[in-house]
Amino acid sequence: MRSVRAQATLGATLVVAVALAAAGIALLLVLRANLIGQADLQAEVAAREVAGQLALDTPYDALDLDDEEDHPVQVTDEEGRVVAVSPGLTAITGAGAPGVTPVPSASAGATAPPGDDDDGDGDGQDDGGRPGRGEVAGDDPEISEGSATVDGRKADYRFAAVEATTSTGVTLTVYAGAPLTDERETVNTVRGAMLAGLLPMLAVVAGVTWLVTRRALRPVEGIRSEMAAITASEDLARRVPEPASRDEIARLARTTNETLTVLEASVERQRRFVADASHELRSPIASLRTQLEVAAAHPELLDVPGAVADTVRLQVLAADLLLLARLDAGEKPQSTVLELGALVREEVSQRTGDRIAVAVRAPEDAAFEVSGSRGQLARVIGNLLDNAERHAESLVAVSIAAEAGGVCVEVRDDGAGVPEDERERIFERFVRLDDARSRDDGGAGLGLAIARDVASRHGGTLTVHRATEGGAAFRLWLPRSG
Repeated sequence: MRSVRAQATLGATLVVAVALAAAGIALLLVLRANLIGQADLQAEVAAREVAGQLALDTPYDALDLDDEEDHPVQVTDEEGRVVAVSPGLTAITGAGAPGVTPVPSASAGATAPPGDDDDGDGDGQDDGGRPGRGEVAGDDPEISEGSATVDGRKADYRFAAVEATTSTGVTLTVYAGAPLTDERETVNTVRGAMLAGLLPMLAVVAGVTWLVTRRALRPVEGIRSEMAAITASEDLARRVPEPASRDEIARLARTTNETLTVLEASVERQRRFVADASHELRSPIASLRTQLEVAAAHPELLDVPGAVADTVRLQVLAADLLLLARLDAGEKPQSTVLELGALVREEVSQRTGDRIAVAVRAPEDAAFEVSGSRGQLARVIGNLLDNAERHAESLVAVSIAAEAGGVCVEVRDDGAGVPEDERERIFERFVRLDDARSRDDGGAGLGLAIARDVASRHGGTLTVHRATEGGAAFRLWLPRSG
């Protein structure tokens, strides 16, 4: 079953079925317990009525048992002999004794032997002249379950045993029963009604769940079909429909559209990157090919310095493109602790051919330790210095200082600066603000993009501001190691 709708319907139906079954069983158990409790109470009442008669020394054969047709009664003496039974009782189990025939001596006499009374004077009265009186046990009766046959009809009963003591001290036990027929009929009726209503109720639950699930999943189908169309057409400008609700499906649609937006921008950036890279590579390759073709026809006209310059430019551009590809692939920088001040001084010392000497201001006794790739951070410093050399009039300065839990390297120049509305655009790839500048002088427009990407990979930032000298001030911030 692969359909989410079918799975939800089946799951909801099973849960409701289990819940209804558990509730039904609990209801039947409670109902049965209540009905049995009522039967026990009826049996106890019947037993106490007979016990009350015995306590008044009513003879066995004079007991009023005619109203006990629904409550069979058996009376036994201390020796377990049957002394009285209700009319029509022909068989009994679960009571005091299996017999239903009173013993001859008991059935013919009274509860007290002749001439035996409370005061011993043989008049059957107590000293006050009143008839003798026994007592009925007040304890909770013992309850048992059995069967009895009354007037040829056998049924199950709950029996209550109540003891009665006559005025002569004879202890008798009265067993009175209450039928379980009503209890079983009621339980069976309720059980049948519950079973009859279970299937229609489950059908209603399944139908409602199916309809509600279909309604809830309808936007999902719209999202799926639109995503399939986007995949088939490869048109990342399309978007999936967003439902007006504020539920999880609406959030899924919004997240999907946000993902498509990011993906579209990424693909567009890659396309532009490939186009710009191809354009940047075309010029030095074409120039180098022209020089080689001229040299092949006229060796004396070979421009060796120009060929070397074009080759170097191709090498630098290829290295930049390779580094950008590695950064885009998510390559993590090496975690090496290095002293950033020493790295800056080392990078500046190697720039002997710059048209403007670089002024370095870094405390000799301070340690500016950061963690990262020495080669990549050296590339960042070099790119910032190259950019400053390209735009400076007469000043290129580098300063290092501790700032906000990290280390800040600032590269300044006294050139024209960067317009405020262009301060983010210059970090895009293949962007050169001065389009009139030659490619040989201006580079490919990858240096600042590489510098910001490397800074970001190291947990830092690279921003540009206006320098005090009037030009641009690039600030590289990196977190301290440890």
